[in-house]
Amino acid sequence: MGAPKEEKTLQNKIDFAVIFSVNGANPNGDPLDGNRPRKNNDNMGEVSDVCIKRKIRNRLMEAGQKIFVQSDDNKVDEHPSLRARQLHFEKEFKVTDKKNSNKNGFIKAVCSEWIDVRSFGQVFAYGKDKDAEDSQGISIGIRGPVSVHPAFSIAPVSSRISSLQITKSVSGEGDGTKKASDTMGMKHRVDHGLYKFCGAINPQLASKTWFNDEDAKEIHESLKNLFDNDESSARPAGSMEVVAVFWWQHNVKHGQYSSAQVHRSLDVNLKNEGTDPKKIEDYSIKLKSLAGLEPEIFNPNNVAIERI
Repeated sequence: MGAPKEEKTLQNKIDFAVIFSVNGANPNGDPLDGNRPRKNNDNMGEVSDVCIKRKIRNRLMEAGQKIFVQSDDNKVDEHPSLRARQLHFEKEFKVTDKKNSNKNGFIKAVCSEWIDVRSFGQVFAYGKDKDAEDSQGISIGIRGPVSVHPAFSIAPVSSRISSLQITKSVSGEGDGTKKASDTMGMKHRVDHGLYKFCGAINPQLASKTWFNDEDAKEIHESLKNLFDNDESSARPAGSMEVVAVFWWQHNVKHGQYSSAQVHRSLDVNLKNEGTDPKKIEDYSIKLKSLAGLEPEIFNPNNVAIERI
C-alpha cells in the first residue's frame, strides 16, 4: 500500500464496459421521484455514475485499499467528515497559508494515501483559517484518470417497475395507542432489467495522480465484484448481478482506437425488438472485433457473446 512511484504510472490506455442484471431490486432510487428507480426521458432505466463509483469504492475498501470518500454507514476509521480525514495533510502542507503553502506536496500526498483520490480525483475546498493571519480560502482540484459513465438499461423499464405500499407492525412514534404517521410507506423495484455502462482510464491523467498498473488491476477486480456485500432492503442479496466485464488494454498511451469506437464495439440489444424481456437469454450480446485490440472478458455465467 506504499505511495505510488512516478515511473510506474499507467502507460497504456484502458477502456472497459460492464453488463449487469437487475431482478426485483431498486438499483438507484431517484429522490426527485419518490425514490422510484431512476429512468431517463426514453424510459430507459438509469444508474448514476456517482452510485457506481460508490460501489467501486466499497469494493476497493473491502479489498484493503484506503478510501477517502467513505460513506457514513460504511466507515472504517473514526473520522466524522472528509475534512477531518485529511486534516493532518492540510496542516503539514499549510494549504491555506498564503506564503508557505505547498500545493504540489499536498496533491502528491493525498494521491499516495487514497486510491479513490488518485483514481477519480477530488476537490479539496478550504475556507480561511480565522486563527492564522496569512490564511486564504483555497480550492485544490485533482483530476482523476478513471472516468465512469452512467448505466442505462437495454430496454425501457417503465412497464417493469412495481410499487408496493408497506406497513410496519409497530409504531415508531407516539404512545402506541394508535397507528403513527410513519407506519406506512412505499417500496419500488425493477422486476427485470439488463443494464450497461462504460468507462476508461487515461494514462496522461494517471501520471498526474501517480495511478499505476496495480491500481488498474484493483479497479478491474472491483468491477467483477461490483454487487458483493451490497445488499439492502431495496437490493436483496442476489437481485443484482454482474453478467460480463469487458476490459480493453491498448498497447499505446493515447489508445489504438477512441473510447467511443471501443465502447460501440459492444452491442447489447433485444433479440426480438418490441418484446418484453424477462431473462438474459432474451438479449443479444455482440462484440465487434477491433484489429490489434482484444478485450479480456469476465463472463462468470457463460452467457452467449457473438463475435462479429
